[in-house]
Amino acid sequence: MINENWESEFKTRLLEHYDEMKWLYTELYNDPHAFDYFCEMLHQYYAERSDLLKEWDEARIAVPNWYQGNEMLGMLMYVKQFAGNLKGVKEHLDYIQECGVNYLHLMPLLESPAGRSDGGYAVSNFRKVQPELGTMEDLSDLATECHKKGMSVCLDFVMNHTSEDHEWAKRARAGEKEYQDRYFFFDNWNIPNEFEKTVPQVFPTTAPGNFSWCEEAHKVVMTTFYPYQWDLNYNNPTVFNDMTANMLNLCNHGVDIVRLDAVPYIWKKLGTPCRNLPEVHTLVRLMRMAAEVVCPGTLLLGEVVMEPSKVVPYFGSVEKPECHMLYNVTTMASTWHTVATRDVRLLKHQLGTVFALPKQYTFLNYLRCHDDIGWGLDYDFLGQFGTNEVQHKKFLNDYFTGKLWESNGRGELYNDDPTLGDARLCGTTASLCGIEAAVYEKNDWKLNMSLELDEMLHAFLFTQSGIPVLYSGDEIGQLNDYSYHDDPLKWDDSRYLHRGDLNWDHVAMRNDMNTRQGRLFHALRKLEKIRAAHPVFESDADAWVVETYNDHVLGIGRYYDNEKLIALFNFSEDEQVAWINEDEDYIDLMTGLQRDAKGVNLAGHSFAWLLHSYREKEYNTEAPTPIEKKTKSVDKSSTKAMPEEKKTEVKAEAKPAEKKAEVKAEAKPAEKKAEVKAETKPAEKKAEVKAETKPAEKKTEVKAEAKPVEEKTEVKAEAKPAEKMAEVKAETKPVEKKAAVKPAAKKAQPAKKTTRKPAAKKTRKTTKKATTKKATTK
Repeated sequence: MINENWESEFKTRLLEHYDEMKWLYTELYNDPHAFDYFCEMLHQYYAERSDLLKEWDEARIAVPNWYQGNEMLGMLMYVKQFAGNLKGVKEHLDYIQECGVNYLHLMPLLESPAGRSDGGYAVSNFRKVQPELGTMEDLSDLATECHKKGMSVCLDFVMNHTSEDHEWAKRARAGEKEYQDRYFFFDNWNIPNEFEKTVPQVFPTTAPGNFSWCEEAHKVVMTTFYPYQWDLNYNNPTVFNDMTANMLNLCNHGVDIVRLDAVPYIWKKLGTPCRNLPEVHTLVRLMRMAAEVVCPGTLLLGEVVMEPSKVVPYFGSVEKPECHMLYNVTTMASTWHTVATRDVRLLKHQLGTVFALPKQYTFLNYLRCHDDIGWGLDYDFLGQFGTNEVQHKKFLNDYFTGKLWESNGRGELYNDDPTLGDARLCGTTASLCGIEAAVYEKNDWKLNMSLELDEMLHAFLFTQSGIPVLYSGDEIGQLNDYSYHDDPLKWDDSRYLHRGDLNWDHVAMRNDMNTRQGRLFHALRKLEKIRAAHPVFESDADAWVVETYNDHVLGIGRYYDNEKLIALFNFSEDEQVAWINEDEDYIDLMTGLQRDAKGVNLAGHSFAWLLHSYREKEYNTEAPTPIEKKTKSVDKSSTKAMPEEKKTEVKAEAKPAEKKAEVKAEAKPAEKKAEVKAETKPAEKKAEVKAETKPAEKKTEVKAEAKPVEEKTEVKAEAKPAEKMAEVKAETKPVEKKAAVKPAAKKAQPAKKTTRKPAAKKTRKTTKKATTKKATTK
């Protein structure tokens, strides 16, 4: 039903999706009245959305791939552990910005019962923040401040279940059938026992089975995760309508990215594993369209912790998209396997699968997160090398808990099942790399090696296509927190080992290069700045596995916009040689010096980013803005690729990080349209610079120009995001411009590129099959 009195903008968006929405909704529920209510609900949340958020929606509509650039960097945190509450996070936004972060993921912060919260994933009220963390108004204020700084806010939406303390659950316990129908209630164990025959257990040791007895209702209720988390029945359209409304309410409080928690589990059917059923994709598609109607600037992030063959379908198709982004959990697990074995063959196999996927698929890449590490590796592939699954899992867990003589890792097991050998692993990045052991032993040599491993792993993280995400504290090498053993509310969940409070005394040491905190902080910042300054790190880049003929060294190739990158990573603590033979001239991005890409020597736990530019000797030291990157064919060469005589000029110009800060400030949606029209567009400015002076002459001009801080002040007077992007849109469509870049790049590239491309394609063809098995992390 479409009401003629609805706003024209809303009606236009709704009509775009109306037929498909009605078809899918009717296919699931066959309830016209429920669908009409669904449409009315969408209009309600559109009407309630603030003008400021609607302006951000328009800005992102103008540049729909705004989140796919190489300047994106995320940080994941628990509000309480980071700064106590939401107001505390707001006070520390400058530090987050100093880290180069523009994507802030706040772990679950909605109301949940103490002692039965599952880290916030047992929600008792989707409309209320946990009182000690603040209020919904505090969440809105934080989101507003983040937007002013060019940051996006991500929040978990726990859609599979509610807490047993939720209002719906309380009324169901009291015997109200309407609310019992929102869950899975059974009079006896007959049907639950039939479910158990085909449904795997998530936590077989700490929470065995998928059902629990509810004494108050004298019935059995489905509890896939923990007994205090009751599974919602999405066969009931009321559940879907009300949960979608809860999601949109979060979006209207400024949440930009909605993380759909445990999304593969949300549809249940007897006789199936109740995972990844076709109806799940229908529901996600409906939620995607609901967001595009009400808040089109919102992204959906799917938490699908499974092998690629089950993960990739959650992207949907180009015509019928579902999630905007998905976690790259298999690469994460394969990375830590490689750290323990020093053997890159599995990781090469895994990356070959990922590189073969369409470039519009955006993965969230990470080394560590709030959860455990599940060893859902491709044991069919490993089996050809004589690897036994149970024995290998035990080896990995023994290695990272420090039980093996050659190991410096310090972690703990989670859900240890000795029978199946299926325990998972907990620990911070730094502790798993050996930094904790080195500090405890006061061994400087071991500390140096562990720090180099930590840095190398982050360089590998930044080399992957997609959005890299840091876990809060990893930027300063935070160690495990064993105090949870003394807390009765936490001591049975070893994941709290890596969920400790951020040590602000250690944060204060980040600029002291004589400390491990300072060394790691600045090493990561350098990597981030280089990544943001080079188009070759764009998600649109061609990527392939480079054969190094050394099982200890991983090689990755990337090509985009006339730049070619050869990245090499030594997973051994000993010096190794990458037996590559690339003909072009290369610059080592970490040193700025020329370096041959032939028989490259790598120290233990070291890496190399080798760049070749096919364009003329033109150099740009500034990281482009997200808008420019997506809509213009800007010449974006590396600072590091610059010849020796240009180095002094680079120092005088704006650094990528400074320019990046300007971009974030530029996106601030609060200024006047009259001032915008008086401003010079970026394309015009670039033309003026070229007309005025050659690059070599610009050195003296730069010194006379305003400093980055002064420029930032000027930027604040520029356009609102919607207006700024409107200008861009008027000049050219983002897709058209992006398409124009590649042909030009390929035309400018010499014949040497053809010697690289067949190898890249060959690698992809041999690795298209999705292989990694299930990692049953929450």
